[in-house]
Amino acid sequence: MLSYSKAVKNADSVDSSSADALRSIYARPWTGALILLGGIALLLISVGISVSFGAADIGFATVWDAIFHYKEELTQHQIILDIRLPRVVGGALVGACFAVAGAMMQGMTRNPLADSGLLGLNAGAGFALAICFAFFPGLPYMYLILYSFVGAALGSVLVFVIGAAARGGLTPVRLVLAGATLSAMLTALSEGIALYYRIGQDLAFWYAGGVAGLRWEQLKIMFPWTLAALGAAFVLSKSITMLSLGEDVARGLGLRTGLIKFLATVVIIILAGAAVSSVGAVGFVGLLVPHVTRKLVGVDYRWIIPCSALLGALLVVFADLAARMVNAPYETPIGALIAIIGVPFFLYLAQKERREL
Repeated sequence: MLSYSKAVKNADSVDSSSADALRSIYARPWTGALILLGGIALLLISVGISVSFGAADIGFATVWDAIFHYKEELTQHQIILDIRLPRVVGGALVGACFAVAGAMMQGMTRNPLADSGLLGLNAGAGFALAICFAFFPGLPYMYLILYSFVGAALGSVLVFVIGAAARGGLTPVRLVLAGATLSAMLTALSEGIALYYRIGQDLAFWYAGGVAGLRWEQLKIMFPWTLAALGAAFVLSKSITMLSLGEDVARGLGLRTGLIKFLATVVIIILAGAAVSSVGAVGFVGLLVPHVTRKLVGVDYRWIIPCSALLGALLVVFADLAARMVNAPYETPIGALIAIIGVPFFLYLAQKERREL
C-alpha cells in the first residue's frame, strides 16, 4: 500500500477515478467509529475526574448531586457548577476547536506543519492584548476576549494574503514562511510594548495559556459560534478531502476550490480565534491531533474532523488535569505541558518532510 505522503505527491497526476480509489484505500470507517464511541465514553469519565480533582477533592457522588440536584447553599456545589465545570467544558471545547482548525489547515494547504500557532493567530491575539493592556487598561474581560479574537483573525488573514501575494500563489512552504515571519514581527512588537509600558506580567499569564479563567459567561458567547463552525467544518469535510489530493484533482472532480478555500478559512478563523482568545497561546494541539487521527482513520476528512474534535478535547482536558497535579497545589501552564510533547513532534515532522523533499 502506498504511504499517505506518496499518495499526496502523486495525486496531481491521477484522474478522478484514481482519486476516488485513493480515498477509499485510506478511509478506515470502523476505526473511526470505535474512536468516536470510545472517545465519548472516555471524555465523560475524564470530565468527571477533572471536576472532582482540585485544591479541595470532591467525591463523584457530590459532583453528580451538584449537576442534577444543585443546592446553592452548599459551597461544594458552588465550586463545581461555577468554577470547575465551566473550566472543564471550556477546555474540551477549546481542544476540539484547535484540533479541527489544525486538521482543516493541513488538509486545505496540504501542509503537515500547519497549526494556529504557526500561522499567525497566536501572535495576532497577543499583539491585540498588548495594545489593550497598554492603551486601554481596565477593560472588562469580555472585551479582552473580543479584541484578541479580532487580532487572531487579522493575523491569520495577513499570513494568507502575504503567502498568496508571492509569484506562484499560496504554497505550503510560503504559508509557513509567511506565518513564521509575521508571528516573529508581531511577537517582537508585543514584547516591545510590554517592556515600554511595563505590562509584561499581564501578558505573561496569557502567553502561558490556561483554562482556569473560563466561566459560563465566556462559554455562552463562544458556544453558538464554535458549534456552528464545527458543524460547518463537517459539512466541508468531503471538499477538504478533495483539496488534500491537490487542486488539479479537486477541480477535475468538479470542486470550486476558490469558494471552498474561502469558506474553510472563515471556519478556521472562528475556531482558532475563539480558542486562542479564551485560553491564550496554547500551541501544538492543532499540529499533534490531526496527525495522530490520520494515522488511525486514514485521510478521509469526514472521519478526521469529528475524531480530531474528540481527541483534541481529550488532550486539553487531560493536560489541564495534569497541570493541577504536577506541582500541586500550584498550577502548571497547560501550554507548557503540551509543548513538551509538541516541540519534539514538530521537529520530527520537519525532519521527515525534509527527507521526503
